[in-house]
Amino acid sequence: MDLTTANLQALFKAYKTNFQQGFSSLGEQGAMYELFCTVVPSTTAVEVYPWLKSLPRMREWLGDRVIHGLESADFSIKNRKFELTAGVPRDAIDDDTYGLYGPVYNEFGRSSREHPNELTTEVLESNPICFDGQNLFDSDHPVLDADGQEQSKSNDMGGSGPAWYVMDNSRAIRPLVFQRRRDYDFRALMDLNSHEVFMTDNFTFGVDARVAAGPGLWQLIVRSKQTFNAENYALARARLTSLKGDYDRPLALRHTHTMVPSNMEGAARKVLQNALASGGETNEWVGTSQLILNPWLATA
Repeated sequence: MDLTTANLQALFKAYKTNFQQGFSSLGEQGAMYELFCTVVPSTTAVEVYPWLKSLPRMREWLGDRVIHGLESADFSIKNRKFELTAGVPRDAIDDDTYGLYGPVYNEFGRSSREHPNELTTEVLESNPICFDGQNLFDSDHPVLDADGQEQSKSNDMGGSGPAWYVMDNSRAIRPLVFQRRRDYDFRALMDLNSHEVFMTDNFTFGVDARVAAGPGLWQLIVRSKQTFNAENYALARARLTSLKGDYDRPLALRHTHTMVPSNMEGAARKVLQNALASGGETNEWVGTSQLILNPWLATA
């Protein structure tokens, strides 16, 4: 291929098409994180989240309005920069073998689409500090009882195996946050007169983004490291739906989704999707939540 401006632009468009094909190849699986994350368009280097300490609820209006305070205004998530870059030798373009690099940039697209899933799973497994100063999964989340005294509530069922999660993803605020400052963008350095091309004799193609993930509301998710079976599923589900806000105010939590790693697929489908239990009796838990198979979760 002659290294004319028009030909180089055509090559970039071809590689970008490969990128876009890879990006869209995962379908709904690529958007898995959107099921359990509040997706926020970020406008600065650090986003500050004034989360409500407990989910708001309507009350009868007697006297003046009761203004809910926004808690933990110093809770923030800092954007991070990510990149994936590869070069194509000038000789490959001269010799018309540039097509061999198409699958590479297809994988770039796939990796970019998967990245939010990977990043949000990293948050789950690192168990970071959330807005109340406790770890996202903790036995000591402070909540006020009916008398205004602080008590501890837990969203962690314990255990020593791989983690799985039950969640309420029915609300605008969700268990995790994914913020997007600059979306995944495929770009190229193809100027023959640039210093890098001159020195390396390579054209460079890559994708970059500024994004971040962090904890949202701990009340909306319960972790278990117990064996996944009907009994432990029922216990985790009961823990989630029984959580209350300050002053023993019900939160009306609904268990909508259950997330498991790939090696728990069979056990999870048995509990969530089989009409009959192992003994032949009716399975009372069939269809009670949507199954999320997360291949990024640790299996051991």
